[in-house]
Amino acid sequence: MTGILIALALAAAAVYALFSVGGWLTLAFVAAVVTLAYRRVSLLVFTATFTVLLVAYTLFGAQSAPAGVWKGFLWLALAVLWLLNVRPLRIALITRPFMKTYLRLLPAMSDTEKEALEAGTVWWDGELFTGAPDWRKLLAAAPPRLSAEEQAFLDGPCEELCRMTDDWDATHRRGDLAPHVWEFLKSKGFFAMIIPKKYGGLEFSAFAHSSVLTKLASRSAMLSSTVAVPNSLGPAELLNHYGTQEQKDWYLPRLARGEEVPCFALTGPRAGSDAAAIPDTGVVCRGMLHGREIVGLRLNFSKRYITLAPVATVIGLAFRMFDPEKLLGGESDLGITCALIPRTTPGVTIGRRHFPLNVPFQNGPIQGKDVFVPLDFIIGGKKMIGQGWRMLVEQLSVGRCISLPANATGGAQTA
Repeated sequence: MTGILIALALAAAAVYALFSVGGWLTLAFVAAVVTLAYRRVSLLVFTATFTVLLVAYTLFGAQSAPAGVWKGFLWLALAVLWLLNVRPLRIALITRPFMKTYLRLLPAMSDTEKEALEAGTVWWDGELFTGAPDWRKLLAAAPPRLSAEEQAFLDGPCEELCRMTDDWDATHRRGDLAPHVWEFLKSKGFFAMIIPKKYGGLEFSAFAHSSVLTKLASRSAMLSSTVAVPNSLGPAELLNHYGTQEQKDWYLPRLARGEEVPCFALTGPRAGSDAAAIPDTGVVCRGMLHGREIVGLRLNFSKRYITLAPVATVIGLAFRMFDPEKLLGGESDLGITCALIPRTTPGVTIGRRHFPLNVPFQNGPIQGKDVFVPLDFIIGGKKMIGQGWRMLVEQLSVGRCISLPANATGGAQTA
């Protein structure tokens, strides 16, 4: 990096010399310096090559007084370059002072930002940002294949669902899927593609998940959106990765059978889907629940554009958690946290439906005022307090890498 910066500075000076000193040799010198910078040669190689070029330029270049001044400047620059090749000297004179100044100017990194940097994993896609991806690694990856069970689901229930869905009737007359379509979705496990088989789910691969959504999207945008949400960022995904065993045993079988219809409340009127800017709060306090006093959470939130909200029976909620009285000990600002809230919890209100793009899939606002819930409602229990940002970042990839691309592909096939 140091060599490139010096090369660019010298190239700029050489361009000036071309017009003030003149000569084709000057032009050749400039071209050589720029080429070295473009090739990103090491500092040592650059310095050695620059030395040879400068010796030739001094002996055979213009011999006028301005040229002499210019050559003197270049020899001085060369001396600095050789000094910079001594690594301890370069660190002491440039790198360390620069980093001290730079770090003083940088704002302190928040805990949320640290979690964002540490969340998730990187595969070949990370190499795209290096500017030099290894394409052989991508080409060597085996093509995905559907299992016999997954192919049978695609050819059977998925095909049948497409046949029974009348998109015109659902969109322009009912404003909803027909009741028998809803029943088919639940009974055939369309909401359980990511739920493990031991809980009654289908446990499909990512490729099967994508294939099902692509096929449904080619039939009806309403249909694919309805199926996508429970199989991406939703209670099932979060429970599967972070839930306590009790939460998994209670919710996952019910979600797999369609007894519980999930939604996840992240998007808000002011912060949008920016989880780091969530204004919704959960305050640790004492309250009465089922006739006894417990330590729980008092939630206040306002969400909108929540898919499946109008028909949901259980709500995944992201909020910022506070403990002003330090009933749990530790800090008062506990960070972003996720919880599961039954729809029937007092204080929860689901408002009038939205119609995004005039496509009437179930979508609407959710508000909560002074909603008191036990700490057991936190996904993962007390140990996952403040881990909501990591949970969201790591699991949003399912929607962004599978559900949304699959829906877009199916829509393109329809067009």
